[in-house]
Amino acid sequence: MNVHEYQAKALFREFGVAVPNGQLATTPEEAERAAKALGSPVVVVKAQVHAGGRGKAGGVKVVKSPADAKQAASQILGMTLHTPQTPPEGKLVRKVYVEAGSNIVKEYYLAVLFDRASEKFAIVASTEGGMEIEVVAEKSPEKILTTQVDPNVGLREYQARDLGFRLGLDGEQIKKFVPFVMALYALYQAKDCSQVEINPLVLTAEGDFFALDGKLNFDDNALYRHPEIAELRDPEEEDPRERAAKEIDLAYVGLDGNIGCMVNGAGLAMATLDMIHFCGGKPANFLDAGGGADKEKVKEAFKLILRDENVKAILVNIFGGIVRCDLIAEGVVAAADELSVKVPLVVRLQGTMAKEGREILARSNLNITPAETLKQAGELAVAAVKGA
Repeated sequence: MNVHEYQAKALFREFGVAVPNGQLATTPEEAERAAKALGSPVVVVKAQVHAGGRGKAGGVKVVKSPADAKQAASQILGMTLHTPQTPPEGKLVRKVYVEAGSNIVKEYYLAVLFDRASEKFAIVASTEGGMEIEVVAEKSPEKILTTQVDPNVGLREYQARDLGFRLGLDGEQIKKFVPFVMALYALYQAKDCSQVEINPLVLTAEGDFFALDGKLNFDDNALYRHPEIAELRDPEEEDPRERAAKEIDLAYVGLDGNIGCMVNGAGLAMATLDMIHFCGGKPANFLDAGGGADKEKVKEAFKLILRDENVKAILVNIFGGIVRCDLIAEGVVAAADELSVKVPLVVRLQGTMAKEGREILARSNLNITPAETLKQAGELAVAAVKGA
């Protein structure tokens, strides 16, 4: 789960992570009033969408008066923002964050995340703040500094201090940097975040550190422990198909291909997507129906897949472990009939009651092509798209 910048900064304040003063606005008039209330000679008006790269896309404007803040907000609100992190259709800007300007001397990058390779937390920092960290890692990997933190021990001040020295900070700066990093790590732990990112972290002429931007990702599996975080969800920022999938306990991610996928099990779903690519096709989605898929779930899964007008074929790949293949077959037939599915269906059933499931598909008289192996399923799905 993601949150907006203004929501991230509210949590930063709660944990003692310093941020510039700011106010949310949903109209140009509110932006003007916010700029007046901040009383800063320079204010920044920022589009609030779940995507990075807003500045390059025209979603961030620096202004020097409340009237200019109103004008900037009128330009940003209602615009469709296109960045490398938005879907192809872009994202509509519904709100802006008006923030006091900072007297910036230096920009840094700072993040806390989980390093799966070492099974430890990692504090990642760089002197190249403001740039896309992926670009820095590719062109100047030596400028990416990492401090690993044992979850059983936690972050220690000496580790934060060492990181500050490696960033080239002096003694006075490190006195402020250490509690900043400790507070950020405390937030990461307390709220079950999967990632906390500040880009840029700025050092001001007054010698203070501020989170000029903030990105928080939360572990969805831990949200039951944090209803206050779950309340921050903005449904308008989510793919409506993904939102509908959550409501019926399906794992769905929309992609940009034309072969719809319905699979049970995350690992098998990833393998299915890889096979489609291997066979020369492009998957339209990731959809894990889970181990307890039944007729109703199969029907709902088909509805989700068919919402995408780009889908030209559907590949169903089921391994019957907990779930029985004959029940899945019944669900596929019922869904295809009830929803009047016109696109070709390729169905692979293996495992418990697979033979019976295939017989049900054969008796259906529907346009269903059976597959025995995963590679065959991928080839048939790609061929079906080309035939269509």
